[in-house]
Amino acid sequence: MAADPTKRGAFITVEGGDGAGKTTLARALAACLVDAGYRVRLTFEPGGTELGNHLRALVLNPDLDLSDWEETWLFLAARASHVSKVIRPALQAGEIVISDRYADSTLAYQGFGRGLDIERLRRVNDEATQGLMPDLTLLLDLPAAVGLQRTRSRTSSRDRIGDAALGFHEQVNAGFRELANVSAGRVIVIDADRDVTLVRAAALKTLREWLDERLGDELPGNADQ
Repeated sequence: MAADPTKRGAFITVEGGDGAGKTTLARALAACLVDAGYRVRLTFEPGGTELGNHLRALVLNPDLDLSDWEETWLFLAARASHVSKVIRPALQAGEIVISDRYADSTLAYQGFGRGLDIERLRRVNDEATQGLMPDLTLLLDLPAAVGLQRTRSRTSSRDRIGDAALGFHEQVNAGFRELANVSAGRVIVIDADRDVTLVRAAALKTLREWLDERLGDELPGNADQ
């Protein structure tokens, strides 16, 4: 059935390691939802607000010497601003929010990647987000070496996270898969090690099924497009 733009909002996140194609997919999902008549807020982390953009520049600065917890607190401050100024207002207005990264990234990168205590990270994440969790998370699963090759072939710019060793990114990816295992009802894993059109088709199929089941709407169109 046709989408009803007056329905309540929903919160969808796209997660995955560096180079997995999150930004491209988030844009494609947002465009598809807009075409179907939904009001959509496309956003991203770290960033999404004025404060978040300033903190993004700090946390990714390869010349800035940060401890693992200093890095974490900067990400969390950016997320707190993102939730209060962008995500919650959009949800309250009945929009569907699609965020390129969210709280799972902190658990994967700072928890599994940096080795910080996962349960403590969950607690501080919960404080930063005011308990707001996504309704649906699409996790793009791509071998870390492939993802790094993609990102490093696209740009010569350096950043603290992207410049980390392959082993770090492999731990991050393993962390994402573990998070998917313990949150199977929310996190859907999508194989990103294939042509981008196939990845997009799989994600749109998942989104259509989720909308039909959770919101009572069926997203029009062919899943193979």
